[in-house]
Amino acid sequence: MGAKNSHSFTFEENWNEKKRRAHEIVKRLMNYHQREKLLIGDPYKTLIHCIISQRMRDEVTYKVWKMLFEKYKNIRTIAKISPEEMQDFLRKNGVGLWKAKGEWIVKSSQIILEKYGGKVPDKIEELMKLPGIGRKCANIVLAYGFGQQTIPVDTHVNRISKRLGLAPPKIAPEKVEEYLKELIPERLWIYVNHAMVDHGKSICRPIKPKCSECFLQDLCPYNKGLIKKEDIK
Repeated sequence: MGAKNSHSFTFEENWNEKKRRAHEIVKRLMNYHQREKLLIGDPYKTLIHCIISQRMRDEVTYKVWKMLFEKYKNIRTIAKISPEEMQDFLRKNGVGLWKAKGEWIVKSSQIILEKYGGKVPDKIEELMKLPGIGRKCANIVLAYGFGQQTIPVDTHVNRISKRLGLAPPKIAPEKVEEYLKELIPERLWIYVNHAMVDHGKSICRPIKPKCSECFLQDLCPYNKGLIKKEDIK
């Protein structure tokens, strides 16, 4: 059974219509939220960035990530330090969950060196074996580190997909990914995360979304009252 048959939506819409609407949504999102450079381009640095970013504001994540590589330079340097040293660095620079993240960064670096010859694996199953790397982070590494076509589902993508009626409102994030991959052409997958993240920060915010300013009003069941705030998990 495909993702489209697995769960119920809060409004009636056949699958072909949903697919047509999804294509138009992605096209508008990509036109509005353009980026000159999509990829960070270094799988290892992308992986470390993702570990730091968990439950952190983007501006703090980027600042600490930049400082970390200014101090420790590369994977070999990081793999040689103790988890306690990395934890201390993260704690002093205001990173939440610093204890777990410090251990994940050092241990992941050691595993990549020892098991993968210093090269970050480019398969989701292998990435998810690394400490602190769940499906979202693994997809971020594949998309932004390797340039692979995949859809990382973070809080923005989860929320916006459900408000737009592209995924049922109560399903888990990994199921949201399945729906989006069925609805959106594969050549566009890599753009979905960045466009929805930008949209979630500027317009479709968690609290007080700017629906009256949104260029997706005519395509959005949440705006039309077909999906309620309390429906979404």
